[in-house]
Amino acid sequence: MSQLRSAYLFFYNLAQALGWALSLFTILNNLSSSNSTNAAFSSAGELICILQSLAFLEVIHGAVGIVPSGVLLPLMQWGGRTHFLFAIVRRISEVQELPSVFITFVAWAVSEVIRYSHYALYCIGSSPKWITLIRYNAFIVLYPIGVFPGEMWLMYQALPFIKKENLYADSLPFSYYNFVLLLLFCYPFLWLKLYLHLFKQRRSKLGKQEKKKRS
Repeated sequence: MSQLRSAYLFFYNLAQALGWALSLFTILNNLSSSNSTNAAFSSAGELICILQSLAFLEVIHGAVGIVPSGVLLPLMQWGGRTHFLFAIVRRISEVQELPSVFITFVAWAVSEVIRYSHYALYCIGSSPKWITLIRYNAFIVLYPIGVFPGEMWLMYQALPFIKKENLYADSLPFSYYNFVLLLLFCYPFLWLKLYLHLFKQRRSKLGKQEKKKRS
C-alpha cells in the first residue's frame, strides 16, 4: 500500500511539475516573441485553469491522510487561487491582458515547478539537497510577488468592471463587489497565515538537513 501511495503521489506531482513548466515556457516564449506581457492568459490561461482544478486533489490527499498536510491550509490556498483564476481573471476579459496577470502566473509557475519537482523526487527517495534548499527558500520572494503586485493588485483593478457589470448579481444573494472589497481587506491576513506556515516548514526541513550534516 505504501509503494502504491508513493507511486501515485510521484506521478501526480510529476504531472503538475511538467504542466507548470509548460505553462512557464509558453508565457516566457510569448514574452520573447512579442516583447509584451499582455498575452499571459491567452497563451497559458486554459492550461493553468486545468492544473489549478486538479490541485483540489491535494485537499483530498490531506483529508484522507495520504499526506500530512491536513485540510485547512491546502483548502485556503486552493480556494484563493481558484477564486482569483475562475471568478475574476477567466470571467472578466478586460483584466486578462494586465501586467498583474503576467506577474501572478510567472510567480505561480516558478514556485510550482520547484515545489512539485521537489515532492516528486521526494516520493522516490532521491530529492537532492539543492532542490530542497531552493524549495524552502524561493517561496520567500515568490509568494509576496505573486500575492501583492499579482493577485491583490489585479483584484483591485477588476473592481470597476465588477461594479459596472454587477457581476454575479443573478447567482449570489450578496454583492460580489462588496465581497471582493472584503476579500482584499482579509487577503493579507490569510496570506500571512500560509506564509508563516511555510517558514515553519522551512525551519523543520532545513533543520533536519543541518542535523544530518553534523552527524
